[in-house]
Amino acid sequence: MAKTLELSFVNEEEGITRISIENPKEPVELEKLKTAMQEIVAANAVASKSGSLTSIKGAKLVERNVTDYDLM
Repeated sequence: MAKTLELSFVNEEEGITRISIENPKEPVELEKLKTAMQEIVAANAVASKSGSLTSIKGAKLVERNVTDYDLM
C-alpha cells in the first residue's frame, strides 16, 4: 500500500499548488502539519508557475494499491 501526504496551498493567482510527500511518518500530527505548512508559506520557501504561496488550503493522506507486473 503506497501512501502519499498531499499538501494544498493557495498561490498568488488564487489557484491551488500541491506538494506531495511519499511515505509520510504516521500518524500525521495535525497541529505540527499545520504549523509546518504555515512556515512554508511565511518563508516563501516554494514558488509555483502561478506565483508564491499565499495561504494553506488543506492536506490529505492518499492510499493506493500498486501492483507491479514484470513483463520482461
